[in-house]
Amino acid sequence: MLWVYFYFTLDVLAKTSQAIVFSTVFCMIFQLVRGFNTNTVRQAAESSLLAKLRKKTGYTIANCKKALEMHNNDSEKAETWLNEQAQAMGWAKATKLAGRSALQGLVAVKFDKNHGALVELNCETDFVAKNDKFHKMMEDAAVACFKLAHTNMQSKGPVTKMELDSEQLGNLSADGKKLSEVLALFIGSVGENAVLRRAECWKANSSDVRIAGYAHPAPAAPGDYCAGKYGALLAYRQPAGADDVGRQLCQHIVGCAPSKIGNKDTDKPAKNSDDETCLIYQEYLLDPSYTVEEVLEQNKVEVLDYVRFSCGENVAANMPGVEKQPLDTVQTLQ
Repeated sequence: MLWVYFYFTLDVLAKTSQAIVFSTVFCMIFQLVRGFNTNTVRQAAESSLLAKLRKKTGYTIANCKKALEMHNNDSEKAETWLNEQAQAMGWAKATKLAGRSALQGLVAVKFDKNHGALVELNCETDFVAKNDKFHKMMEDAAVACFKLAHTNMQSKGPVTKMELDSEQLGNLSADGKKLSEVLALFIGSVGENAVLRRAECWKANSSDVRIAGYAHPAPAAPGDYCAGKYGALLAYRQPAGADDVGRQLCQHIVGCAPSKIGNKDTDKPAKNSDDETCLIYQEYLLDPSYTVEEVLEQNKVEVLDYVRFSCGENVAANMPGVEKQPLDTVQTLQ
């Protein structure tokens, strides 16, 4: 009888041990599966945040990941931190890279009937010049100069012209930030030198003076803003009701690069038309069977002034006689 009781007790203990072992293993598996699912969901969420932050800011995956980790996956704080870091690094890089040649980039023009802006922004490579952020900075600079042209700039003559150098251009604002700060942020992002090189702001001083602009290559649909490798602004008079040829004349100026308007009393045509540098004696780009002078006479146009930018060209030789006006004397619309 004692043996039967002992055997029964061993059997119960064995089954209890199996149950405990099974229960323990089951709990371990459950915790493992639950942890795996939780980690998978968390990793997916973090990956989505990382992807969105990278797409929005354009910074490297490593920097975006570090920013999210430092700010407990708060994307707004991470973005702010990234911009602050890029700003600080940008100023350092701008100083370090300042000596490197930056002859690529874009020329942009923005204008209406009585105002115009022509801006050049340079970078080291054509690849960076195609960057969306570069194009945005280019447009912001053109808009800032265009707003400046609408202020109380004053001078004698039919057109007031202000030439801005790199420093003056950088002091203008876009979206509440100085263009120089936007530039530093861009340099910190791409790691390449970039320069706000120069700009022209024009304002017509009478109702009979018109301003036109053009940049090449031009977009399919002409508008009041465009950017390319070459650009021009033109100030002219033309009777009301006549077909406006301002844009076509700007195209000619961009394509044929005259060095001056020319005067029939003091300037003589070049013997070889290909060597002609006076605007009025050049063959008209859109119809070489006419000279520009003949086109002006047919359309009753008087060219008052023009300026042409070619991206990366020598600056000093390109802008003779432009009135300089201290930037701090001009009220802006900012």
